[in-house]
Amino acid sequence: MCYNANDMKKNDYKLPNLKDAQKRTKQQVKIEKELFEVPVEVKNLGVDRKFYLRTYGCQANERDGETIAGILEQLHFTQVDTPEEADFILLNTCAVRKNAEDKVLGELGSLKRLKQTNPDLIMGMCGCMAQGEEIVDIILKKYPHVDLVFGTHNIHRLPKLLYQAMMNKERTIEVFSQEGEVIENLPVKRFGTHKAWVNIMYGCDKFCTYCIVPYTRGKERSRTMEDVLAEIQTLIDEGFKEVTLLGQNVNSYGKDLGIDGGFARLLEEVAKTGIQRIRFTTSHPWDFSDAMIDVIAAYDNIMPFIHLPVQSGDSDMLKIMGRRYTIEEYRTLFDKLASKIKNVAFSTDIIVGFPNETEEQFQRTLDIVEYCQFDNAFTFIYSPREGTPAAKMQDNVPMEVKQDRLNRLMERTNHYARLKNEAWKGKTCKVLVDGPSKKNKDVYSGYTEQQKLVNFTTDQKIKAGDIVDVEITDAKTWSLNGKQV
Repeated sequence: MCYNANDMKKNDYKLPNLKDAQKRTKQQVKIEKELFEVPVEVKNLGVDRKFYLRTYGCQANERDGETIAGILEQLHFTQVDTPEEADFILLNTCAVRKNAEDKVLGELGSLKRLKQTNPDLIMGMCGCMAQGEEIVDIILKKYPHVDLVFGTHNIHRLPKLLYQAMMNKERTIEVFSQEGEVIENLPVKRFGTHKAWVNIMYGCDKFCTYCIVPYTRGKERSRTMEDVLAEIQTLIDEGFKEVTLLGQNVNSYGKDLGIDGGFARLLEEVAKTGIQRIRFTTSHPWDFSDAMIDVIAAYDNIMPFIHLPVQSGDSDMLKIMGRRYTIEEYRTLFDKLASKIKNVAFSTDIIVGFPNETEEQFQRTLDIVEYCQFDNAFTFIYSPREGTPAAKMQDNVPMEVKQDRLNRLMERTNHYARLKNEAWKGKTCKVLVDGPSKKNKDVYSGYTEQQKLVNFTTDQKIKAGDIVDVEITDAKTWSLNGKQV
């Protein structure tokens, strides 16, 4: 790596290292109850100052955003809606696909103009992109207006890092490439009032050959069941109606702590709290247990919606991807879930154009779509991630072939999404209300138990957080229309 003369020396930064990030030991993960702290000199850092936070990517990033906002509010910063108003701008980033990185780099370039009118403005980047060696090198060389970079493992150090960047006028780069710990005393500012994210574990040890997440998020490490249940009870007391249990692979929950029954047991204990709706994401097909299926089927407050990423319909391609299951095993699991869980809906992830993918292998992906008829599918062209095994493979599928396959795949997945929605016409479903339309106060929106978006009319007084019965009158590809009954 090369650094500009205007930068501090390399040794003055804590830079990411992908080789360190992929290490896994048998050492017990630490659960820290007091690691986060606000030094005396930092506690009023945000008085009369404003921050703007933009989060990209998955639910785990969204939940990190709530922690970051909670920390900044403890420092007495005020959150604002536009970067032009802010004294501190922070982009909380995603590294799963290259287009996500390109958006962030483009945004950082665009925001440079604000430094010209406000030289004291502090600009920062955090999250998964910050864990990448190549990205941090680009920031150091081409984005001198970025004052602060930190990663996914040291959010708890934000008060000290921000003080250094803001008060000492030092460019601050600190990214830990490590297995990670569990930090339990972090503050949180919930962005919602009736639906909440709840981390149950962090990291991933699956190391799918295309995926950067095990490098950016560290080792699989679980929170204790007591801490998870205590957080959910607090949410119930505060009036929340729905929780989504979060993990890079929730099915692995509890293995590192030796919890008997693992995720199935936790899921059942959460259901017993009585919270009205429970969701979870993401679940890897490889270790989706029969016990999990039985628990989901047994409790009405565990929502009948499963996100089950398939990635490809071809077993040889799945092996190259490092997915650890065959397409026959995936189909067997799908059939179990569909037969045991009443009115269950499915979503999935699918990659096209993976290195060496043939037309015949792609046709098998279309076959699994025909078989499963997913309610929703997130479809992507393969995006090489620097540092992953797949990035070293010859990317030998031409872009025009990739785009053609994506178009054909989307045509099929959209067809079945619409077909599944059409089946709801004339039926009544329970909708958790998110709120009224900005354009029409008589039109509200919310989600069914199967995670289907519903826009509906009502002549009754309702509010966000209510669960109401809605008769479905019309269906679109991605949403339903209805009226409250």
